[in-house]
Amino acid sequence: MTLERISQHEDSIARRYEYGDEELIVADFGTADVSVDVLDDAAIVVVERDGESFQSEIELPEGDAQAFINNGVLTIEVGQ
Repeated sequence: MTLERISQHEDSIARRYEYGDEELIVADFGTADVSVDVLDDAAIVVVERDGESFQSEIELPEGDAQAFINNGVLTIEVGQ
């Protein structure tokens, strides 16, 4: 699932930002339960809301990636 598909999902907003040697991927899932697993070239995101769940895979650029979740907002930082 791409960032565009996440953004089209009910109550979700996703964006990708580039700042020199760092790229940020931010997705707001509101009140949903969100978990993320960062692999070498992708992040697997699982979202559970109202008894339903969906899983998405976000392709990551090359570099060291770290993921943070705070109040339903997923932030993935990739240093290049």
